[in-house]
Amino acid sequence: MVATADDHKVTPAELFFDLVFVYAITQVTALMAASPTPTRVVGAMVVLALLWWCWCCFAWLGNVVRADSGALFAVLVAVMAVVFIVSLAVPDVFEDAADGLPAPLLFVLCYAAVRVLHLVSYWLSSPGDPVLRATLRRTALASVLPPLVPLLIGATLAEGTTQLLLWLLAVVIDYAGIYVTGASGWRVNSPGHFAERHGLIVIIALGESFMAMGIGVSDLPLTVAVLGASAAGLLLSAGLWRLYFRRLGESAEHRLSALDGDDRTRFARDAYTFLHLPLVAGVVLTALGMKKVLQQVSDTGHYGLAEPLHGVAAWSLTGGVGVYLLGAAALAHRTTGRPSAALLAGGALCLVAGAAVTLVPALLALALLACAVATAVAVDGRVAARRERTATVPAQTAPE
Repeated sequence: MVATADDHKVTPAELFFDLVFVYAITQVTALMAASPTPTRVVGAMVVLALLWWCWCCFAWLGNVVRADSGALFAVLVAVMAVVFIVSLAVPDVFEDAADGLPAPLLFVLCYAAVRVLHLVSYWLSSPGDPVLRATLRRTALASVLPPLVPLLIGATLAEGTTQLLLWLLAVVIDYAGIYVTGASGWRVNSPGHFAERHGLIVIIALGESFMAMGIGVSDLPLTVAVLGASAAGLLLSAGLWRLYFRRLGESAEHRLSALDGDDRTRFARDAYTFLHLPLVAGVVLTALGMKKVLQQVSDTGHYGLAEPLHGVAAWSLTGGVGVYLLGAAALAHRTTGRPSAALLAGGALCLVAGAAVTLVPALLALALLACAVATAVAVDGRVAARRERTATVPAQTAPE
């Protein structure tokens, strides 16, 4: 394995690795769309959290060892095969099909295999780092092997709400284990590489919103309403893109570069591993709402143009944006230490706006939401720019 330097960049091998997660995220949206109920949405978010952990493990590893070297590239290909199997099992992970292999058990065993491959690869990459190896042992014992895997396997024997609660408990244990084991030993060699990797996964999630809209109108006629809904969906995704890449991503990378040692590790853990998950989850939830909007405006045989969204689909359209904005507010606060009133207010309003969506035509709801996001992003950007100017003026005018 070849160690990375502080100027390490994302390799084509890592881009190739990300392709399997494109399909995985699409499967999560399909899991919700097949039966859009509150329980199913929570279950899909649990599945997304487990998949996110699989991706994050190798984003960290690829920052300290080159992903395009022989040994690690072989591991990445093996993980891709396992994650692809996991993705195939996602649609039946809570309601196992009568024929074929048991999807819940297959999902759990493959997830365990990814975690074990990650720990073993990290161990082999650090023969002269006793601190990291001690952290790897604590991670294996505290959050992976004894508590997590048996709990997930036991959950496959349960059904309904019990199964979902056990899976949710497993996710809590897995994520809490990172805090229990501490930051010592983990390293971020290249801040630029680490930030770029997470920016790419945000792009992948936003791409899922386009795929969801396209799948929603497949085999249905192309109409003016479909074109309008598609344009509104594109504007909404563009607003979310601009918020991250023009407001959040750059400042987070600069903050990460300014830190070192365990402080850098803790910031990377909080700002990227934890606070990027609500960004991805928010996009996936919004994609479900966008997909349902496109289905309704194109399927005129069953829906009229004045038909609103209902139930979980109505909430997911605005609620997904709310989760994204609140995640963005938390990321901005962790980066700068200052809260964003525009993002907090916009996120809170979007979370409770599902009831209003059920009162207006679906196409109009999507268009209004796109405009609201564009407004919130513009206001937040102006406030941030004013703060930066205020912070730099005293330094420029101070007497020598």
